[in-house]
Amino acid sequence: MAHKPIESEARDPHVPVTSSISSGENTVWADVTSLLQAASQGLQEGELIHGDNFNLFAAMSALEIMDPKMDSGIVCKYYSVDEAIENGAAPVPLSFDKTIDVQCTIDIMDHLLSCEATWHKGHSLAQTVFSCIYLLRLDRTSSHAILHSYCRLIRATCKAVISVVSDARTHEEEDLFTMTYGLPLNGDGDGKCLSMLNAVEETISRQLRACKAPSSKKRVLEDIEPLQPNLDLEEGYCKALLCRLRFRKHFYHVLMCMRRPQGRGLELARKHIASCLSELECIYKSAEFLRSSACGNCEDGIEDKTTASGCEPIGFDASLNSRLSAPTPPRAIRILNWKKAIEYFKKLLHHLDIICSYSLDPSLEAVLRFVVQFQKPQPDLVARAHLQLLLVQDGKLYGRDPIFAVICRAAALPEVVKNHDIQKNEFVVQLGQLVINLLKILCTNAAWQRRKLGKILQDWRVIYVQLELAFKTEFGEMSSITNEENVCVKLSKHILIWVEEQTYWIASRFLMLGFELELYSPSEYCMVYWYIYVVLIKLAEKHHLKMVMSNDTGKRKGKKKRDSPKDVARDYQIPPAVLFLQCHISLAEGLTMLLAALRNENRVFQSLGPFNTEHEIFIQHFELLQQACIPDHISYLSFKDTTAYAQFSTLVMYNYFKDALRLAKELRSSFSNDPDRMAELRKIEQVAEHNGIALNVICRVGALDPSLKVSFEFNHHPYFATAVVRRS
Repeated sequence: MAHKPIESEARDPHVPVTSSISSGENTVWADVTSLLQAASQGLQEGELIHGDNFNLFAAMSALEIMDPKMDSGIVCKYYSVDEAIENGAAPVPLSFDKTIDVQCTIDIMDHLLSCEATWHKGHSLAQTVFSCIYLLRLDRTSSHAILHSYCRLIRATCKAVISVVSDARTHEEEDLFTMTYGLPLNGDGDGKCLSMLNAVEETISRQLRACKAPSSKKRVLEDIEPLQPNLDLEEGYCKALLCRLRFRKHFYHVLMCMRRPQGRGLELARKHIASCLSELECIYKSAEFLRSSACGNCEDGIEDKTTASGCEPIGFDASLNSRLSAPTPPRAIRILNWKKAIEYFKKLLHHLDIICSYSLDPSLEAVLRFVVQFQKPQPDLVARAHLQLLLVQDGKLYGRDPIFAVICRAAALPEVVKNHDIQKNEFVVQLGQLVINLLKILCTNAAWQRRKLGKILQDWRVIYVQLELAFKTEFGEMSSITNEENVCVKLSKHILIWVEEQTYWIASRFLMLGFELELYSPSEYCMVYWYIYVVLIKLAEKHHLKMVMSNDTGKRKGKKKRDSPKDVARDYQIPPAVLFLQCHISLAEGLTMLLAALRNENRVFQSLGPFNTEHEIFIQHFELLQQACIPDHISYLSFKDTTAYAQFSTLVMYNYFKDALRLAKELRSSFSNDPDRMAELRKIEQVAEHNGIALNVICRVGALDPSLKVSFEFNHHPYFATAVVRRS
């Protein structure tokens, strides 16, 4: 191997110096292999040779020579695409035997599908999809209609996906995704790729119909030339090719339809998604035929293969583009196997179908619930990018609903307010931008989302203060116009209450995501559930206040006489949406007190780590909430005061789990038409019931019984734990 020369003072006098190899006018290379071997004999594992100015940053940036994951100078099989082609790595035609040519074409299609899925999972485009030499030199395949049309559509699909992810700007979480490294994504006449593939599809369809004819296997067809000479295999190969071509075509249509403005292409996209899923099933079923018709030992280790036949595809070399992955060292990439690639695309299409089936509800509360629900199965980057682009277009919800109108609806303001001058207020405009940012953040992955939500909490808190001051200033200037001032005062109160409500919703989402990301240890559950409890209390309070103000405004318009006692009683009934929050509040409070009682009486689930005190852990978890004063006057001392005297005797007297169970059952009728909330209520019932039983067992056996072991599992709800009691 060759490396840049080392300065003379670093050389060992006992090591022979080889003659320099000329490599250009201004470059001289020297073989340092023997020098490195001599140096390595005196080094222990983990040691390295370095100069006086070598520091930690340099160590992190260093390359380990001969490590395939880190050494960018690693020897490649071919050093250029032209060299690979000259050595026959990507022949055209693939084989002069037409049967083998068809087999190799299908293998290339399958391996490209695996590469595409691997790329979607966050690996470099250069080392996955564009490891295909045929894609790098697409003009060479023009004589091979099937391969040429497929490769052109692959390239157009990659371009469309990169466009979606780049426009959504969610690629910060996967920096490599949108880097194209100067690869040939754009080509002359890319717009014709569909028409070219349609022509090829039609030709193969005719060949399939011909080979199904009764006499097709007994005579040579005059009008239609078969794919390959073995007529017994013709039908199988035609079907295998058609389902792969059709999947590629429909998938491209899905991407194009979903990019249409204001969701106009969603209905058509669903039809193409259904076709994609159907073709994927056909692709999967074709594996048996392809394996049986493939020659050699292709069956060996079929589960790890990237093709349906189990054969290695021709025309690929991942090392060709390894140097294009700068500024990072090239990665050692393991391409997803063929079955996992199909599973990935099924999952992706399922998530895209959920997006397309969404009703584009103008209510912000409904949008937030939909996005949270959509994120639960952890959709991948491409699906989340499509969701974000659907939600936010041209600074509007779905590209059609102005953000101020969305805020008015969310804050339960009258319809007439949509055209009010208050929307021109500088801070109201900033509030609209915060709403847009929130929607975008909710479409990122869980880790990125939690980090961003924690940071924007302070922005929401600041905008509340700014709005409050701005409204006071403005109303002071309008004191002479009483009616207008009253209208503005009402509007400002509605908006301010909604801003607070939204801030607490963001805080609750921030806390819940910690469970999804497994950031909390069992010893920290007590403080986490306590914080969730105090945040949910505030959220329910603001939500209820907003609904009361909205009802008051509506009733004053319709009634001139004073309300009767019956009406007053009806007005003060707690709305189902607030009671739904109360279910979560009861669970959080119950778990807080149960964990606190276990800590106080059993001395378990205590934070006794050698590195951080409980106070320090509290700050680490809730620092962003504390900085934004969410809620006000809440601190570690508040937590300690609340939980210091928790005991099982008082917990049994006031069983929070029974309250949660009772409320959940009562609310079934209110949400009978809402499947998501009904599912949540069932989860709440299970957690409440099992925790109630666990509490009774602990109290009956005796909390101080040393054989009693209590643990917490998330088998019924992703955020609210279930206590499991065992005897050791």
